[in-house]
Parts: sequence; C-alpha cells; structure tokens
Amino acid sequence: MKFTSMAALAFAALALPQAQAASSDIAAHTWDQVLQGSWRAPENSVRDTYRHPRETLTFFGLKANQKVIEITPGGGWYSEVLAPLLKDHGQYIAALQAPASGDYFKKAAAGLKQKFAADPAHYAKATSVEFDPKAPRFGAPNSVDSVLTFRNVHNWVMADTAPAMFKGFYSVLKHGGTLGVVDHRGKPGESVDEIKQSGYLPTDYVIKLATDAGFKLAGQSEVNANARDTKDYPQGVWTLPPVLREGDKDRAKYVAIGESDRMTLRFVKP
Repeated sequence: MKFTSMAALAFAALALPQAQAASSDIAAHTWDQVLQGSWRAPENSVRDTYRHPRETLTFFGLKANQKVIEITPGGGWYSEVLAPLLKDHGQYIAALQAPASGDYFKKAAAGLKQKFAADPAHYAKATSVEFDPKAPRFGAPNSVDSVLTFRNVHNWVMADTAPAMFKGFYSVLKHGGTLGVVDHRGKPGESVDEIKQSGYLPTDYVIKLATDAGFKLAGQSEVNANARDTKDYPQGVWTLPPVLREGDKDRAKYVAIGESDRMTLRFVKP
C-alpha cells in the first residue's frame, strides 16, 4: 500500500506540470471567438488576411498565462487580439513611447487608453507603461514572458534608437523568454541610408540588432511573406496598403500587391 501511494504521488507530481502546460494553451474556439470579436474595428479585422495574427502569435509561442509586452502598439491593432486572449490568466501590457516624443505618440497613447477604458469586458486587465526610446525601460528586469513588436524596428533604425530598444527588451524579459519581431523585409545588403528611405530592413540586419543585445535566434517563419512585393516603390513601403501614400495614383496596382513582404523572427533570451 505504501509503495502504491508513493507511486501515485510521483505520478501526480509528474502530471501536474504537464496539466498546467496544457491548460496554458489557447484553445481553437478561443482563437475563433477573439478573431471574430465584435470589439475589433472592421478596418482592423479585414487586415487579418495580410497579418495572420493566429499563425504569427502561435509561432511566437503565445500562451494564455503569459505576461506579454507589446512595444508601440499604435492604434491597437494587435491589442484587440492580445488583450482578450490574455485577460483571464495572463497580462497584456502596452509599451507606449512617451508623448513628449511627438504629437503622433501623444495621440496614439490617448487613443489606446481610451479603448481600454471603454471596454472593461475585454481590456480590464490591460495596462500600459511609457518609455523613453533613447533609454528605454519597460519594467523590472527579468519580469515578463514575451516581448512582441510589429512593424516598428524600421522606425527605430530611422531614429537611431534601435540598439537601445533591443537592450531594453533583453533586460525586461525573463531568461528563456521570447522576443517576437515582425517587420518589412528588404533586400540583403542594403545600407542604413537605404533603409531610412524605403522602410525595408534586411533580415540579417535585424538579427544582428537582436544578437548584439544578447538574444539567440530561435526561428524564422514565412507566414507573413508576400512574393508580390517588389520593394521598389516611389514612397518606399508606405506606397503599399494600408498607408497608400501615393493616394489615387496607381492605387489599384498597390492594393493588388497588398501589404509588404515581412520577416517573422523569434528570439530567446538565454
């Protein structure tokens, strides 16, 4: 009897972490409910065909019980997905560039906070933190499970703050934590001046920014690739949707191309 009890206890101890891991997975019906959620702005959900949120976040290893920081979420495209997915067992934190950085950031921060306050059913646990891009601090060191950023690295390259930003990501992440990056994928070997003009980044350039900060590359995905993107437009990547900087000029052509070809990279903090 004693042997049987000890064996049962040993089995229970082994099964508990497995059960906890399984319970942190996001169920298929939960994905469906969130992606089809009425709180998502129609102009945002229509972009799923280009941005593949479920496949992208699954590649990044998102779990329902994680503490996740999204860097500069802008108008909250991914906030509408991440915050509801994490509201019951995890936590979503929006890292907002300090309003002193300019009117765009002031307006974006106010809009996102208003979005959270207006819909507590989906955003009650969502919080925000402000940061200075020249000396970014996103929270206590080793305190979050995942840092995610979507189409922002090119902005930091243009502002000469990219190395500092990646060091900030490294500091706030737990050991074993994930950094997920999506950005416009440029041609190999482009110079910084070319990047600043086009908004497209060579993949090896972004990898170096991360590895110089201490990260290890853990995977690359083609989920956000777009072979129609020729990357040679008069207004750079902003020629394409959703910006369409050329206005009505060749609009049908650019709409047919769709959003940019994008790298999707997963890094780990050792």
